[in-house]
Amino acid sequence: METLEFVIYPDGRVQEMVTGIIGSSCAEVTAAVEAQLGQVVSHQPTSEFFTQPVTQQQTATNQVGHSQW
Repeated sequence: METLEFVIYPDGRVQEMVTGIIGSSCAEVTAAVEAQLGQVVSHQPTSEFFTQPVTQQQTATNQVGHSQW
């Protein structure tokens, strides 16, 4: 499940935490929100940011031979 959590401090700073999004696509999800909030001071990527999506590739080969009966 994708989750965005915001902590708003008394001095106006906003801390944004994103979980459940693999890879750098979290930047796409948060770009509009960050543009509305103002200047981004820092980014701290989580381990999910560095996780590579797992893809599987399967190849089937059919061999047709002649029987020697």
